[in-house]
Amino acid sequence: MKLIYIAQEAWEEKFMAQKLQDAGFEVEFRNAEDENALAGDAQTEALSIFITTHIGADELDRFPNLKMIATRSTGFDHIDLTETTKRSITVSTVPFYGANTVAEFAFALILTLSRRVYDAYDRVRETGSFSQSGLRGFDLSGKTIGVVGTGHIGVHAIKIAKGFSMNVLAFDAFQKDGLDKEMGFTYVPFNELLNKSDIVTLHVPYNPHTHHLVNKDNIHEFKKGAYLINTARGAVVETEALVAGLADKTLAGAGLDVLEEEGDMQDDERLFSLPHPQEEELRTTLANHYFIDHPRVVVTGHIAFDTQEAIERILNTTVENLSAFVAGKPENVVKPK
Repeated sequence: MKLIYIAQEAWEEKFMAQKLQDAGFEVEFRNAEDENALAGDAQTEALSIFITTHIGADELDRFPNLKMIATRSTGFDHIDLTETTKRSITVSTVPFYGANTVAEFAFALILTLSRRVYDAYDRVRETGSFSQSGLRGFDLSGKTIGVVGTGHIGVHAIKIAKGFSMNVLAFDAFQKDGLDKEMGFTYVPFNELLNKSDIVTLHVPYNPHTHHLVNKDNIHEFKKGAYLINTARGAVVETEALVAGLADKTLAGAGLDVLEEEGDMQDDERLFSLPHPQEEELRTTLANHYFIDHPRVVVTGHIAFDTQEAIERILNTTVENLSAFVAGKPENVVKPK
């Protein structure tokens, strides 16, 4: 079976080549940054991609014999499932690879905000000053954190929060019986979590039910002076709502590893040069620049998942997904809604 593997980094080819050949694949490696990364091939039956590669009807038309897409991610909103279902193409994901990895990064953002780490670093780097003026932070111990989503990542976030002696509230549409008693947290309705939490951290998948979970209707339900942390997906938070929450100081700050329409941030020149850019797309991109420049917001470039250990787990699971498909027993398959 021919597989096109669209690599994010050069070392992936060396790491994956023998594993995929041993699994019975004829592999062609392509660079994700190459404009021809998705050039059509009638012989290709499997694709392996990452979240930066969009797959829709136009892309699928280039691969008439495609049978399987193995995305090296938990999320799959970069793939048009309506089209893959229509064409009987199996889509597999990597559901578990870095629960601790992402949760640890969420706390890196929290500590950066709570202890003014970036401000202190920037002051020393830019001026050489060791002045403590304006850098006073706050303890996490005794504060209340609201964890939205108690899947694998959310559970790790709760474990870390308990290590900081924080009070933990949680919301999940599908509560796990006994988990709250086992881990020492309290399940509450979403708006109550917003009302009572000093910090809210989002750990939900992106789907139609979580689209704009934080929005204009509930942004002012947040406890005054709370912090919002998003390492989930950008569109879980409505951009305009977050701007409003920061502008009127409902929110004291935010730590954002993901942004709505973050893909456009990498191609501002293209967006601004379009003769008739989409108004909503343009507004969101401008708001994202507002977040980047905001003194109370820390923005990172979708790197919460990115540790060597997590990436190797992703790659190994991808090989397992591809091998299982060839064996007629596909694993980690996305089920169409």
